[in-house]
Amino acid sequence: MTVLHSVDFFPGGGLPVAIEPRAPQGAFPEHHHDDFHEIVIVEQGAGIHVFNGEPKPLCGGCVCFVRDHDRHLYEKTDQLILTNVLYRGPEAFRFITGFQHLLPQECDGNYPSHWRISNKVLEQAKQLINQLEKPTAPITLESHAEQEMRFMQLLVLLRRGCSEQPGEDQNGRMCSLLDWLADHYSEEVDWEELAEKFSLSLRTLHRQLKQQTGSTPQRYLNRLRLLQARHLLRHSETRITDIAFQCGFGDSNHFSTLFKREFGTSPRTIRQNDL
Repeated sequence: MTVLHSVDFFPGGGLPVAIEPRAPQGAFPEHHHDDFHEIVIVEQGAGIHVFNGEPKPLCGGCVCFVRDHDRHLYEKTDQLILTNVLYRGPEAFRFITGFQHLLPQECDGNYPSHWRISNKVLEQAKQLINQLEKPTAPITLESHAEQEMRFMQLLVLLRRGCSEQPGEDQNGRMCSLLDWLADHYSEEVDWEELAEKFSLSLRTLHRQLKQQTGSTPQRYLNRLRLLQARHLLRHSETRITDIAFQCGFGDSNHFSTLFKREFGTSPRTIRQNDL
């Protein structure tokens, strides 16, 4: 597995934060970091973030928190634009303490690594990141303190943004719809009823979902189902036919066809390769 080292990303001067934009982010093999952490902020496009073996779909407004020991990779990327905010451990910070309490906290083995923020919060985050990206040269105590302060502002902004209830505007309703699909992907979906449920026209639902995810609604739903099916194939002994039905496919042959189209290999091959 690839290991990324801080010496390749952090500039001289001992600053604790570095900015790495990816425009676009292509597919990237599984890796972890030896001595730094990162916050991934997705601006637009789509892709799959496989985080410690769990597939997570990405689109604009997604925020991912990656610790140094977490394994992750990107695949199926489509015009995925993101910014990595890299930061060292608390001992590297000279002027702020306790910032780690603003980050996601693992509880009973569950680590809430992926958040979602609104377009408004995303724009505010981009402004702060732009200031973080261009520290004053030469590095002085003042510029070091300024960077730490802005990093703290970013954490507060993201935490508040993720805890806000989705707004009643169209963007807020689309965020709620995407969250609903993530929880109910295995159910039969009537798109007209779903549009009505979230106070959207069917045309707006199709247009906005395509804009945010890069896929049509049904293809995005199928991707959610197929990602979960692949995870179960790798990490459970459930029969392939049962996995197909469990993930929302009414026909196992149709499931196998879609699976091969999405991943380039059959469900049976995935199962055999992970035995």
